[in-house]
Amino acid sequence: ENKGPVDVLLVGDSITIQWGDAWKQHFPDLKAVNIGIGGDKTQNVLWRLDHGGVEGLEPRAIVLMIGNNNMFFTPETGVEAAAAGIRMCIRNLREKFPAATIIVAKILPAHGPGNRFYEDITLTNAALDGLLGTAEDAKLVTLDMWGDFTNADGSLRKELFTADSIHLSPAGYAAYAKRLKPLLDAAIE
Repeated sequence: ENKGPVDVLLVGDSITIQWGDAWKQHFPDLKAVNIGIGGDKTQNVLWRLDHGGVEGLEPRAIVLMIGNNNMFFTPETGVEAAAAGIRMCIRNLREKFPAATIIVAKILPAHGPGNRFYEDITLTNAALDGLLGTAEDAKLVTLDMWGDFTNADGSLRKELFTADSIHLSPAGYAAYAKRLKPLLDAAIE
């Protein structure tokens, strides 16, 4: 049912699938297909991309935000594996959609400074920088919203999150949309 041209393909976990009404509110004119699934890790995204989840789609822009759920496993795998998994998702999307702009949203902060998840997310995002040779791909854009979602001391801006300090509130999606809009406008002119 979702074959052919679409404006945006949204790829990710619960933070992506929960765009819901906020997407319609902030991007009413964009035709989007959202394949986010709660709990997904990079491995799940790779599996879905290769098993028909996006076949026949022609997105002009792709927004990828993945990796938060990989943090459950970083004590065993290390953050490098999580960053490499994000890189593999990007490569897979690029092979399938050579003409699309790929916007890679870095993993948003969760919990707070001193929490292992929070610290591993910062390390994963830093490792991702080393893996993203943006020079080789003019249509690969990195979106770093860490500063939008944290206070000066690194703590979360509580109003942008739900009570679990992971998922986004309506204000959080508004902050995300504000940063995403100029990138999507540029990709879908």
